[in-house]
Amino acid sequence: MKTIPVKAGKPYEVLVENGLMDRAGELLLSALDKPGKLAILTDDTVDGLYGSRVQQSMEKAGFQVCRYGIPHGEGSKNLTEWGKMLSFLAQHHLTRTDCVLALGGGVPGDMAGFAAASYLRGIAFAQMPTTLLAMVDSSVGGKTGVNLPEGKNLVGAFYQPRIVLCDPETLKTLPRETLLDGVAESVKYGVLGDLPLFELFERGQWENEVEMILERCIAAKAKLVEEDERDTGSRQLLNLGHTLGHAIEKCSGYSISHGHAVAVGMVYAARLSWRRGLCGESVLVRMTETLQRLGLPVSAPFSADELLAVALSDKKRAGDSITFVLPQEIGKCTLSQTAIANLPDMVRMAIG
Repeated sequence: MKTIPVKAGKPYEVLVENGLMDRAGELLLSALDKPGKLAILTDDTVDGLYGSRVQQSMEKAGFQVCRYGIPHGEGSKNLTEWGKMLSFLAQHHLTRTDCVLALGGGVPGDMAGFAAASYLRGIAFAQMPTTLLAMVDSSVGGKTGVNLPEGKNLVGAFYQPRIVLCDPETLKTLPRETLLDGVAESVKYGVLGDLPLFELFERGQWENEVEMILERCIAAKAKLVEEDERDTGSRQLLNLGHTLGHAIEKCSGYSISHGHAVAVGMVYAARLSWRRGLCGESVLVRMTETLQRLGLPVSAPFSADELLAVALSDKKRAGDSITFVLPQEIGKCTLSQTAIANLPDMVRMAIG
């Protein structure tokens, strides 16, 4: 078993092991004082695949389990469905000594974490991600929340889990396009600070190295969370490709998934960096060709004006400025603060 510590304000561990799901109950219990009531919050797809199996493991460890699944998909990541989660917790009389387990991808993970942060002003929760995207990104670091009609993740809280349990065997049931969402986020870590990881994807040899990829990506995120838990400095580097990526998601009505949108956003960030003289053209070419080779998109059918309208509501905006993450070379990126007045020109430069 791989154990990756996250030294946040409340430290915890990320555990990675094939077959871990069947030991999930005992592993969760090790991170809590004692077994009590446990609400498994998931979505209908993941519930059908793993809900009963995880519940059996939890009950074997002594937990009293209840289970709730939202409709799958980004469209459910809203205040209405989140409110139903809270009502479920109240109807099952969870108390401050009980726990929430987020089971699934980023949508149930973010929503369940936010529900745990809000219910009774905060009860324990744990993450059990079942997608590559959630394993390398959303399950680690304590960002929780929901979308508003005006934009993605505009409501939420920083709330760290007690433990994160990753079973790579769950990745075998993912549709190819869903797996590629996580591949895009993993490539991001290579561009940010891990050239050998990027080169692994560049060679197209990643599929036999999933556990190693998980370990390197999670460790990289853990380091940035430790440095900047509240996302006011170096942790913002994790937003590479996300400012315009989130705008692409929103403009598509979320028919373009997060990882695919981030792939396009990374290419746009590289083009903007090149045109501003911050990197050589080879950086843009390598990123574009690698993402294409992996089966990910490198452009989106939205105009600068369409993307700009959404980017102006992005949660990363701070007053009259917004921060872009721009690659300087493969393995090194910088934070570039841009005045809102200059944003239209930046977006046009980025999309070509």
